[in-house]
Amino acid sequence: MATKTNKIENNLEKATKVKNKWCLCDENQKKTVFKFNEGYIKFISENKTERECASSAVLEAEKHGFINLAEAIKSKKKLSAGDKVYAVNQKKSVVLFVLGTEKMENGLNILGAHIDSPRLDLKSTPLYEKNGFCLMDTHYYGGIKNYQWVTLPLAMHGVVVKKDGKVININIGEKEGDPVFYISDLLPHLRKENGKDEVSGEQLDIVVGNMSYKKDKESEVVIENLKKILKTYDIEEDDFVSAEIEIVPAGRARELGFDRSMIVGYGHDDRSCAYTSLQAILQCEKPKRTAVCLLVDKEEIGSNGATGMKSRFFENIVAEVMSLAGQYNELSLKRTLTNSNMISSDVTAGYDPSWAASYNIQTDAFLACGLSFNKYTGHRGKSGANDASPEYIAKLRKILEDNNIFFQFTEMGKVDQGGGGTIAYILAEYGMNVIDAGIPLLSMHAPFEVASKLDIYHAYLFYKAFLKDMK
Repeated sequence: MATKTNKIENNLEKATKVKNKWCLCDENQKKTVFKFNEGYIKFISENKTERECASSAVLEAEKHGFINLAEAIKSKKKLSAGDKVYAVNQKKSVVLFVLGTEKMENGLNILGAHIDSPRLDLKSTPLYEKNGFCLMDTHYYGGIKNYQWVTLPLAMHGVVVKKDGKVININIGEKEGDPVFYISDLLPHLRKENGKDEVSGEQLDIVVGNMSYKKDKESEVVIENLKKILKTYDIEEDDFVSAEIEIVPAGRARELGFDRSMIVGYGHDDRSCAYTSLQAILQCEKPKRTAVCLLVDKEEIGSNGATGMKSRFFENIVAEVMSLAGQYNELSLKRTLTNSNMISSDVTAGYDPSWAASYNIQTDAFLACGLSFNKYTGHRGKSGANDASPEYIAKLRKILEDNNIFFQFTEMGKVDQGGGGTIAYILAEYGMNVIDAGIPLLSMHAPFEVASKLDIYHAYLFYKAFLKDMK
């Protein structure tokens, strides 16, 4: 029997204008959506770190005629309309340009997404033994719910850099036959009296071994056996000091539901928007305004550091591109950034009927209802928000309607509960137009998130139209 609360929610649902858009697609359109998402599933299954995403983006860019900006600078190449260049920041951020026919001083059309996702990182001295188990100590990265990361098969991705500069790439737990790693949990029979077991950050250590070995008729400790195994990878224990190894859920992204309309996988936040933004600029040819795609690191922890959006990397690279195009001076650079338009391509929370009390059904995003626009993000009282102007939104509405794109204008949860940050406010500091537009998710920041194939495809359609048509 429905409760009073359920009846109220059902009435509200009837009163809203939210409409699942799959019913507006014919069979050919559905096939197009599904085909596009095959590439996306492959991308997030194979690229689970910033380094992997950046490397994949460069590989795709070069296939589409983009050249390395560093090489262009070295050869003193002159850039002109239609030329395509990319730059990489410490192997963890990438920016791509397609030069337009207009002067850059008129402004850029920018898509900006982040390629880092919540995870666990190995500490600099991670390896230890305790009561017959060998474990590795981790430090969580970004906003996670600790309990969601226990009892999952986990994979290890990253790099180890030796003192001589040799780089060892680590990817263990993804291939058939690979071992995986694991964080244990307390069995329900031993749960605490209050029935709730909290998992602390210090308990998020991965189990990596349990085998001892014999030497000189004595049983040696487990950790010595692990050290021997590590040497088969050419890794000494001290090498973890100069390593960057991330612990992520093992396995590929999968289609979700009998109708296969959704995708469940690790890293939708924000690689769903990064992939669609990347695909949009790869298809961009001779735009009027110079088109830009930014794929940056460190958003999940405040966009700080050399590879985050708060660094000077983007501004410096814009100056380099302008210089090769014969358009640079300090004032022109400032005008270029101020006159630009940006889409902060980032995900938002999708309405979840299982947790309805935390959402506002009239204003929140729904899966399969199209790309979600957030006029402002931030927290209670719009703290830390970018707030897009109505004039800018009006221009975007025209692009959306001219290109038959499914979209919704939304917020993120109830006013006193919701909120979140993106890179939008950082670019807005230049004075440019910025708005958040991304894909609604279920279970954001969980090891496995859920997105709609339809929303992913229409994000791509909009990002492509924005680069071409935004004036």
